[in-house]
Amino acid sequence: MNVSVNSQNVVNECKPSFLRGLWALTRRELKKWLNDPVMLAMFVLQPLIWMGLLGKSMNISALFSANNINMHGPIPIPGNVILYPPGLSSVILDGTALSQMLNNLGLKIMENTFGVTDYFSFMAVGMISMIVMTTTMFVGMSIVWDRRLGFLDKVISTPVSRVAIIFSKILNAALRAIFQATVILVLAYLLGLKLSPTFTLLNLLGVYAAILLLSIGLSSVFIAFSIRSTRMERPMQFISLITMPLMFASNTFFPTNLMPDWLQVIASVNPLTYLTDAIRRLTIMPMDIPTLVLDFTYLGAFAVVLAIVGIFLSWKYLTK
Repeated sequence: MNVSVNSQNVVNECKPSFLRGLWALTRRELKKWLNDPVMLAMFVLQPLIWMGLLGKSMNISALFSANNINMHGPIPIPGNVILYPPGLSSVILDGTALSQMLNNLGLKIMENTFGVTDYFSFMAVGMISMIVMTTTMFVGMSIVWDRRLGFLDKVISTPVSRVAIIFSKILNAALRAIFQATVILVLAYLLGLKLSPTFTLLNLLGVYAAILLLSIGLSSVFIAFSIRSTRMERPMQFISLITMPLMFASNTFFPTNLMPDWLQVIASVNPLTYLTDAIRRLTIMPMDIPTLVLDFTYLGAFAVVLAIVGIFLSWKYLTK
């Protein structure tokens, strides 16, 4: 009886559970990241620089202000302006009232265009999608680096599940992206991000869920292009090819409904569009449940399909 029990324990130790293998490999990836203070600082400074320079310098709302109505410098608004609306008697407005009317009109244009009255809030939330994309890109490079150092061959020779090897990379990217998204939201709030009145901590969990789904999908894509490579140039070339289309053919920095028709078609299938829209609905825009359901449905389908691809590749190409 004791021999049977001991034999069973030996078998269990030689065949670790999927979760134990997944967590052990994920912890290794996170330790590498946290033990590099320079890289950690760069991940925090990058969004801060983008928000501080791009977000604040592109003061788009100023385009629609009364002060911007000029030719070669400000044109003074006369003390009284006579307006003649069609079919109505003349209306006399003083300069202050006209300026206020133009400013209110500018705010209305901003709200109709971006969904919020300031471009900084619009762009700051888009930064989260950009950071998620750049974080998941390094998954492909990481697996190439492990192969070149021989670590991947050592892990493959162990009883750890092949699927756990792939998903440890994906989970590492997701956890890093969630951490960076939290940093971005805090920094953006300090810099002037205007949260929606409907924002709660539950909304924040929704933001994390959306990031997790996109991280699973994008990480699987980058792993698919790097899993058999032994050269760093291959994932780097793929990253250079796909970064710009993903970022600018989405609503990360500009509304898709104002893009050319052919670009709107690309944006409609771009997963970054749905992530950015979901995060904006949960943080700075009024809650729209049907639209939010559509965003999560697309992100969920994207994650499931590409996770299946990742599992297939792990069994086919991660061989001893």
